Amino acid sequence: MSNLFESFQEGGWGMYPILVWQIAAIGVIVERAIYLYKSSINKDVFLATMQKCILAGDIGRAIKLCSAANAPLARIVKAGLMKVNRPDSEVQAAMDESALRELPKIEHRTGYLALFANLAMLSGLLGTVTGLIGAFGAVAGADPSSRATMLAKGISEAMNCTAFGLTAAIISLMGFAFLNGKTQGLIDDINEATVQVMNLVVNNRSKVNLNDLQQAA
Repeated sequence: MSNLFESFQEGGWGMYPILVWQIAAIGVIVERAIYLYKSSINKDVFLATMQKCILAGDIGRAIKLCSAANAPLARIVKAGLMKVNRPDSEVQAAMDESALRELPKIEHRTGYLALFANLAMLSGLLGTVTGLIGAFGAVAGADPSSRATMLAKGISEAMNCTAFGLTAAIISLMGFAFLNGKTQGLIDDINEATVQVMNLVVNNRSKVNLNDLQQAA
C-alpha cells in the first residue's frame, strides 16, 4: 500500500484527474450493478406463470404477481394486462408506453463508463507528456552532475501517470462490457416476454375474467 501511495505521489498532478475519473467509474459500476441485479427476474418462470394465469382467465392474479415482482419486465406486462378489456392495439400501446419509461432507466449512465475510460487514458497521456516536457526542460538547464537524477525523476512521473491512466481505463471498460451485456440481456428478455404475453392475451380473450380485472385495478 505504501508503494502504491509513493507511486501516486511520483505521478505528479496528472494522477488527480485520473483518480477523479476512476472514482466516478467505480461509483457508476456499483450503482448500475445493484440496479440491474434488482431489476432481474427469471424470465422463463415469469412467462410460465403468466401463461398459466391467462389460460385460466385469472388476469387479476397475473396483475398481482406483476405488482409483487417489482421489476421493469413485470411493470411493462402489468401495463398491458390492465388494458386487457380494451382492443389489442390499446394493450400493445400500454406496454409500449410503459417500456418507454422503463428502458431508459435500464440503460441509464452505463454509457458514461466508456467516456470515463477515454478521459482516464487522455489524462494519463497528458500527464506523461507534461512530465517528459518538464524532465527534459529541467535537464537542459541543470548542473551536469544532477541531470541523470532529474531525468529519472521526470521519466518516473511520466510512466506512473501512464500506468495509472491505463489501469483506470481498463477497469472502466471492463465494467462497461459487463453492464452493457447485462443491460442488453434485460432488454432482450423484455422484448421477448412482451410479445409472448401479447400473443397469449390475443389468443385467449374469451377466457379473460373481467371481474377479476376490475378488482385488480
